[in-house]
Amino acid sequence: MGINFNELKKKAQDALTKNSDKVEQGIDKASGFAKSRFGNKADKIDDVTKKAKDYLHKQSGGQGGRPGSGGPQAGPGQQPGAGPEQPPQPPVNPPNPPNPQ
Repeated sequence: MGINFNELKKKAQDALTKNSDKVEQGIDKASGFAKSRFGNKADKIDDVTKKAKDYLHKQSGGQGGRPGSGGPQAGPGQQPGAGPEQPPQPPVNPPNPPNPQ
């Protein structure tokens, strides 16, 4: 008894088709997180986000996606890649307090 990869692939594609909106939300969330950590690479992150969404839409039916879903869009008064305002996050590894002697 072996693994039927064609059946597994079909099931994955069906799940992707049925849940493409959730997958796209996950891509957006991952993109936002990456920008919060590596904001100086926002252009590359946006490019990868667009490619991931294009691939998603190609695999989930080939419609090319919804209009305007090619990647994060800048709203009025925002720079591309700026994203929504978020509160500052604490450092992952806060520095140790000085050792009083």
